[in-house]
Amino acid sequence: MINVTLPDGSKREYAEGASPLDVAESISKSLAKKALAAKVDGQMWDLVRPLEGDASVAIITDRDPEGLELIRHDAAHVLAQAVQELYPDTQVTIGPVIDDGFYYDFARKEPFSTDDFDKIEARMREIVDADYPIVREVLGKDEAIATFKSLGEEYKAQIIDDIIPPGEQITVYRQGKWFDLCRGPHLPSTGKLPKAFKLMKLAGAYWRGDHRNEMLQRMYGTAWANEKDLKDHLTRLEEAEKRDHRKLGAQLDLFHFQPEAQGSVFWHPKGFMIWRELEAYIRRQQDADGYVEVKTPQLLNSVFWEKSGHWSKFRENMFVVPDEIPSTESDAPILSGEGELMALKPMNCPAHVQIFKNAQRSYRDLPIRMAEFGCCHRNEAHGALHGLMRVRQMTQDDAHIFCREDQIADETLRFLKLFETVYGDFGLSEISYKLATRPEMRAGTDETWDRAEKALADALTAAGMTFSIAEGEGAFYGPKLEFHLTDAIGRTWQCGTFQLDYVLPERLDAEYTGSDGAKHRPVMLHRAVFGTFERFMGILIENYAGSFPLWMSPVQVVVAAITDAAGDYAEEAAAALRKAGLRVEVDKRNETINYKVREHSVQKVPVIAVVGAREAEDRKLALRRLGSNGQQIISLDEALVALADEARAPDLKRARS
Repeated sequence: MINVTLPDGSKREYAEGASPLDVAESISKSLAKKALAAKVDGQMWDLVRPLEGDASVAIITDRDPEGLELIRHDAAHVLAQAVQELYPDTQVTIGPVIDDGFYYDFARKEPFSTDDFDKIEARMREIVDADYPIVREVLGKDEAIATFKSLGEEYKAQIIDDIIPPGEQITVYRQGKWFDLCRGPHLPSTGKLPKAFKLMKLAGAYWRGDHRNEMLQRMYGTAWANEKDLKDHLTRLEEAEKRDHRKLGAQLDLFHFQPEAQGSVFWHPKGFMIWRELEAYIRRQQDADGYVEVKTPQLLNSVFWEKSGHWSKFRENMFVVPDEIPSTESDAPILSGEGELMALKPMNCPAHVQIFKNAQRSYRDLPIRMAEFGCCHRNEAHGALHGLMRVRQMTQDDAHIFCREDQIADETLRFLKLFETVYGDFGLSEISYKLATRPEMRAGTDETWDRAEKALADALTAAGMTFSIAEGEGAFYGPKLEFHLTDAIGRTWQCGTFQLDYVLPERLDAEYTGSDGAKHRPVMLHRAVFGTFERFMGILIENYAGSFPLWMSPVQVVVAAITDAAGDYAEEAAAALRKAGLRVEVDKRNETINYKVREHSVQKVPVIAVVGAREAEDRKLALRRLGSNGQQIISLDEALVALADEARAPDLKRARS
């Protein structure tokens, strides 16, 4: 007999060879009907695969995150089967689950088109209707390679040959006549796959992500537990499309990109005005929190990066230039190849250590909170670039805290309070926290890691924050905190960082004199609130859908004159508003007021102050708010006070209260 422990702690006995499906049926017929797979001793398990001994068993349904992942995994397999049935000249490569869906990479000479999607989706539904049992089979490595090669599946054979160790068994999953290399698990049959799936887009992808390899065709799809969830997802995508920061950036004249500077942003006056507001805001927070601001070089010798360890771990992502003046005798500059190598910094931390080391430090000096709005460069692949979210040239609100080990908890708590305040000021109050703990490959002793992880956990608890543990996901040099925020349409973004580092101070020989008179290594806390200005601005543009709060808006008020006679008063009112600290434009064009209001609304101007002959005579303004059909008529003096107060940044408002 097999003893099974259920999630509620109860135990049941089953005959040898029993499967999780037998367990589900013994609990209730409805659970068995909903069951997709199981967790056996914490590992995902096929529903009909026999249990191998006593175990804890939890049944997985489509209401579980693992169930939804399973649905998407099977949708990828059904997609691959449909494609190969419709286009037999296609080879399959890999097809993983991703956020909200899946993709599959195909090798085919003829390009796919989105026009093919209807045909492929129809065949996918036929495969679901056929209700093929999904059968797990175990093969030896040589047998598996021979099997896939006999089918012309060279990519699958290469995966097995390169990745699977000799002697290890290989699993394939068969559905009808089609099968694929896969660890599993899978649904019991194709008929268990909900038809709530949709193909979304095509993209190119290099085999194994290496640009030296052949280009494959990547087909993206989404899959959900039911039609309602699919419809809700598509609605969210439509809303996200409307909020796309790249479209709004062009519409609102904030920034642009061009091929001559891939991954670098051309900031227009309006976009840079928002940047300046963000920079001034976060600088005030850091000044108030005891940070000192520094500026460090962008270009440093490769020897420097070798010492820090970045040259060996990050070299491929760095922009490297020789330290010599090229010969210009021919049409193209010629380099001797003898110059020392220099690299644009991909991060600020090693340079901050140099400033720390430039003076004698005592335990009484710590903590030192060192901040920089540092411009960094990373050689991201062209295909990975995505608007402001993934760039090559970035500016971080970067800071490093040099402290004693007994100060870690207090400094962590201090940062958490700062982080929560800042994100709350931007209306981003829904934040989840993760503590990423020691990975297998790590520096330092277990005792050191114990203390570090406890310090971070204690700080989170003291701050009243609920957090989850990301086992083994810390950096090799120390544990870290991850901050995941939810935006206005329910999407999750990871922005700020907080990482504990024991390694870099050791590598770069940073030290301070302790109370015992001996030399000690400081602990280095890496932290950023925004992350990068570029990415944070992209998130804000999409979160606000371009309708920024008044204090951030590049143009806060447009004074729109109805008649020529009101033109002088419009200029006078605008001048008074500017003097009160507002960013103001005047519109005296010979257009209807409805046309002007509509145009400035498209530009997301928060306040339109309409003036005509009556307003000029009475020295009043008719204020129209973005998104509102009504208007408020108030005196110019009242408007100056009210709008100036409203346009103050949240921290400045708090300072006045």
